[in-house]
Amino acid sequence: MAAHSDSLLIIQFARSPEKGRVKTRMIPHLSASQACDLHCQLTLWTCSQLLGWGVGKVEMSVAGSTDHRLFRQCAAMGVADVSVQRGSDLGERMHNAMLRGLAHYRRVIVVGSDCPSIDAAYLDQAAQGLEVAPLVLGPATDGGYVLIGARQIDGEIFKAIPWGTDQVFDKTLAALKRIGLRWSQLPYLSDVDRPEDLAEWEALKARGQGHSLSV
Repeated sequence: MAAHSDSLLIIQFARSPEKGRVKTRMIPHLSASQACDLHCQLTLWTCSQLLGWGVGKVEMSVAGSTDHRLFRQCAAMGVADVSVQRGSDLGERMHNAMLRGLAHYRRVIVVGSDCPSIDAAYLDQAAQGLEVAPLVLGPATDGGYVLIGARQIDGEIFKAIPWGTDQVFDKTLAALKRIGLRWSQLPYLSDVDRPEDLAEWEALKARGQGHSLSV
């Protein structure tokens, strides 16, 4: 059974949409403008999925400037707060966001904006996982992870992680084992990062109703 909404915070991590600085692995298959538009589409899709789940407050944490109509659109959709990420690397930024959330909520779930397969059923599994373990991880097929949730967190799991590589998930598991923190593991999902990932994204859009935003 899903948790009561006042006990759970969902934080969507996103990047400010700047041409040539987002979805760079799609270039030159896509132009810089097309890659930026894809980033916006994925951000909006994820935002819609999280809000549509209907469990917990949804906030957005942004790398870069929050002064873009993409984030105003997310706020109009129902995102409760849009803030700037704090920290020197991705691990520190996630840790800071989760610490802040756990000061007010029993559980915090952080998701990126690159995995459009995250849906209500997957989020249900994450919430259920946090009932049996203090931490839950959703691994990505590329070696990272698409979701991390916690009701207690230890900064050690974010240290010395080679972010952006295929070692992120394995290194994180090694840190969890080293500090003795139990976790639940979700099924693997795929990010949309490379040209070969676009077919899955197109299939998802064909089955659902995507959101449009020009940049």
